[in-house]
Amino acid sequence: MNEVYLDYNASAPLDPRVDEAMMPILTGSVGNASSVHRFGRRQAAAVDDARGQVAALVGGRASGVVFTSGATEANNLALRGAAEAAEGRRRMLVSAVEHASVARPARWLAERGLVKLDVIEVTSGGFVEPAAMEQLVGDDVAVVSVMAANSETGVLNPVAEIAERVHSAGALLHCDATQLVGRLPFDMAAAGVDLVSMSGHKICGPGGTGALVGTRQALGRLEPLLHGGGHERGLRSGSLNVAGIVGLGAAARLALDERESESARVGVLRDRLVAELEARVEGVSQNGDTARRLPNTANLRFAGADAEAVMANMDPVAVSIGSACSTGSIEPSAVLLAMGLSHEAAFESVRFSLGRFTTASEVDTAVQSAAAAVERVRSLV
Repeated sequence: MNEVYLDYNASAPLDPRVDEAMMPILTGSVGNASSVHRFGRRQAAAVDDARGQVAALVGGRASGVVFTSGATEANNLALRGAAEAAEGRRRMLVSAVEHASVARPARWLAERGLVKLDVIEVTSGGFVEPAAMEQLVGDDVAVVSVMAANSETGVLNPVAEIAERVHSAGALLHCDATQLVGRLPFDMAAAGVDLVSMSGHKICGPGGTGALVGTRQALGRLEPLLHGGGHERGLRSGSLNVAGIVGLGAAARLALDERESESARVGVLRDRLVAELEARVEGVSQNGDTARRLPNTANLRFAGADAEAVMANMDPVAVSIGSACSTGSIEPSAVLLAMGLSHEAAFESVRFSLGRFTTASEVDTAVQSAAAAVERVRSLV
């Protein structure tokens, strides 16, 4: 079967070069990175190298990198850590289109009376309008969380402008940059972001790895989720996953080195996919502001065709009907609803996300598969 993978926003394939970087650690290294003997020091040196590579990808400092099991843990640490450490600031703001690993911890904190949660609405294009922040942010706000790029639509937020409003009230700005890093430039220092989350498996690195990168001041305003030996500046206890961290560092380095050329290449393929589908299939429309989105992502509505049925009929071409972390739910995409789409429109929307190993021939196969799937699904209505 001619399998085609167009679900990079859910998880990207492991780059063989990352695998190559990890293998010496997996097969030939021993020792705890916290141990003082030579074996431990070798492991610690490998971790330090990776720390610098991750920091470079997001424009942070190596000393501000806290390694985690992924962006979900990083997001939880940022929000719950800030809420537990806050003194006199008991309000939290999150955008209406955040990933579940931000939205659910925020609701969890609110349900237990630990914070008062306010949701920042988005435009019909799917982004936060900075002016809307002025009505919400105040000196009672501990942390604001606005993602850099949405995983379902690829729509970008004006992070630097949002940071200005947040900092004017003395609050922290957390940014889930999982989808953006490695695809477009991101510099947390230049943008004024205090805390950044990222994940290894979205940049062709290993699963189960990620990081929260923060400024010294921001990390000092967090309480840990895990308690133990005090690893990672006391914010994430537990012996380090050295092989995974080395893989994350290698993936970050490759993403930084190849970001510009890959984004241009993938953007051409994404535009080709959309243009061909619009030419072949009636009733196709794009969700989200197409002038401000990731180069690899297209969220398309096929009017009159249930998206789940379309996806099933496209096999073995892999696409998505939303965030991978929300699959299994019979509810329509919360992101699309927050943008003002009807339930019907949300149920008819499919996400295509391309990446490093996507080829032109795979795009052609996906177009043929999607067109046939939509026609079949519509004929059964």
